[in-house]
Amino acid sequence: MTDKSTPCCGPATPAIDEAVKKDTLRREVSEAYANVANAETAGESAGVEGSCCGVSDDASINTLISSRLGYSKADMGIVPKGADLGLGCGNPKAIAALKAGEIVVDLGSGAGFDCFLAAAEVGTTGHVIGVDMTPDMISKARGNAAKGSYSQVEFRLGEIEHLPVADNTADVIVSNCVINLSPDKPQVFREAFRILKQNGRLAISDVVATIELPEEMRNDKALIAGCMGNAALISDLEKAMADAGFVDIQIAPKDESRDFIKDWAPGSGVEDYVLSATIEARKPSAGCC
Repeated sequence: MTDKSTPCCGPATPAIDEAVKKDTLRREVSEAYANVANAETAGESAGVEGSCCGVSDDASINTLISSRLGYSKADMGIVPKGADLGLGCGNPKAIAALKAGEIVVDLGSGAGFDCFLAAAEVGTTGHVIGVDMTPDMISKARGNAAKGSYSQVEFRLGEIEHLPVADNTADVIVSNCVINLSPDKPQVFREAFRILKQNGRLAISDVVATIELPEEMRNDKALIAGCMGNAALISDLEKAMADAGFVDIQIAPKDESRDFIKDWAPGSGVEDYVLSATIEARKPSAGCC
């Protein structure tokens, strides 16, 4: 006999509501970046040229965008055509200090641009793993790897909150303007900590909030997919990283990034709330700290 005092389908709990909200955000972001991948393949524009989630069919425009983010002409000249989509908000390789033979994991690897640059640094004795949740981007990245004959680079489909990488694998984790998109940033850092070796390090470029964004910006789908609306406060990021176990945490906002962020969403005023920043940290040795 059914207990009528306990209905089978009661109202959603806050935990369920939050899970649905996170899944919806992931799906919307994935769809936006699938459009980027497919638009570049078709030679079309998927967004505002110069935006974190925009892409142009003009390679010279993408080159200009990447130059503003800190990449050199040499960087852009060694990657396969189609790998540089003009995405990102900085150059994580500039702070990664990669060495030959290291294992690198790129969170949100897109078409593979940063993975191929990392491969040039770690050499054939190293290994680079790109992780992206968008199948279209994974397909594009694998095609670029084949074009460039990158035997030490592989791409895996997965969410950065649930990395398809074994414990204690990576010497370095890089990421470029992706963690801000995650609806569960503490989980991202817990996963990053898990897959890093002892003394492994983070080298991240991302968008951070210098002051709390207004609610209307937090709920703007275009600003979220454009790497701005879901940016976390610096203090929240520092806490999430420390709680995950990281030490030597350094988050350095770049005032000069205000100029290109303004171009991402003209007239919105979002540049008054967010900046690009470098994010560095280290997983300590066992028993340390």
